[in-house]
Amino acid sequence: MSHTLNLKKLKFLVYGLGSTGISVIKYFKKKKISDFLVWDDNLKLRKKFRSKSVSNLKNALKSVDFIVLSPGISLKKTKHKKVLSKFKKKIITDIDLLYLSNLKFKSIVVTGSNGKSTTSKIISHLLKKNKFKIELGGNIGTPVLNLKVRKNIIFVIEASSFQLSHSKFIHPDYAILLNITNDHLDWHGSKQAYIKSKLKIFDLQNRKNFALVNENLKEIFKRKKFLSKLVSVRFKDYKKIKYKIKNDYLKFNTNDENMNFVYALSKLLKISEKSFIKSMSSFLGLPHRYEIFLKKKGITFINDSKATSLQATKHALASSKNVYWILGGLPKDKDKIDLRFIKNNIIKSYIIGKNINFFKKQLRNKIKFSVTKNLKNSILSVFKDIKLLKRINNTILLSPGAASFDQFKNFESRGNEFKKLSRQYAKKYI
Repeated sequence: MSHTLNLKKLKFLVYGLGSTGISVIKYFKKKKISDFLVWDDNLKLRKKFRSKSVSNLKNALKSVDFIVLSPGISLKKTKHKKVLSKFKKKIITDIDLLYLSNLKFKSIVVTGSNGKSTTSKIISHLLKKNKFKIELGGNIGTPVLNLKVRKNIIFVIEASSFQLSHSKFIHPDYAILLNITNDHLDWHGSKQAYIKSKLKIFDLQNRKNFALVNENLKEIFKRKKFLSKLVSVRFKDYKKIKYKIKNDYLKFNTNDENMNFVYALSKLLKISEKSFIKSMSSFLGLPHRYEIFLKKKGITFINDSKATSLQATKHALASSKNVYWILGGLPKDKDKIDLRFIKNNIIKSYIIGKNINFFKKQLRNKIKFSVTKNLKNSILSVFKDIKLLKRINNTILLSPGAASFDQFKNFESRGNEFKKLSRQYAKKYI
């Protein structure tokens, strides 16, 4: 590995005491790294680590070599943004600590605006089926410092733009950039800053490493003049074998882009086409990602709650017919959707959440819609409209195109509520 440091000789401040911050503290204790301090803007959390907590943040930031910042903390929004920004050069992430260690591992890092979790999970499944030793972590759930290191291990890491924004030492053997759309612009400040964060996965790669990039983005990669071997990922390569895979979930168009990259990676890892097809046939998919959870009397219920941007929603709409589409929530800054080529798939849409006017503007004069405000009203309205229109082979799709925090704790709770209500009212009305 090209970048390693003796972490025991350095002093750290762990900023943010959520799941990532706790994993960093546990990692330090495991590695007998004792010279570290902790901080969280929440006083109650700081009190839990009284012996390591600091009273004067500015002085603490001055005294340390590195600030390990939790991914959810934005320098533009945090309470102490002015003082923290002064020490920006010291900021690193938990992923950096992994690469700075003397641990021997190979890594596959996946990023992009949409499809990161699904692609990471598919890669993990493929490698396990082909006898690779792997650990899956990062933004997908398990903090990277909680991953187990063993001989010949490959880490599959999902990296968000939040994590990459402050990363300085990440250098994957295989770096995957799926796509770039307008996302998290309020956090990053601009699309340029957002793109810059994504491209960091290539910064420290060398000529032995591989960069897998959507063919539509290869010019961005080339302009930056990265050293790694560019693999331009094209749909026509995967298309040749798509229908040989006996898996209905992976045949939906929503997964085409993800599968393009997985197939390209399989070639680099010398996994045979026969083994690739066999492995993919047993992949089950992730909850809340175009999840078909109920079929009843010609109606298919799909939970796509993870679609938190309109661009992500577009894939679900393109893969479905006769759609009764439930959308709404907290929209992404400058987000929009082009319905020209998919509006014939949509019968009607139902707007939920507190940002009604934003979604009205997206849909007005394009498709029929009604304002239903919440999931319960939406589902009841859909059943009423299906009965009235007397159509067959209908799809009820929750694909919100927005974050969930105006009405739910997270996208998982939103998806689970949709599934619960759908099953409950399907029994009663269908």
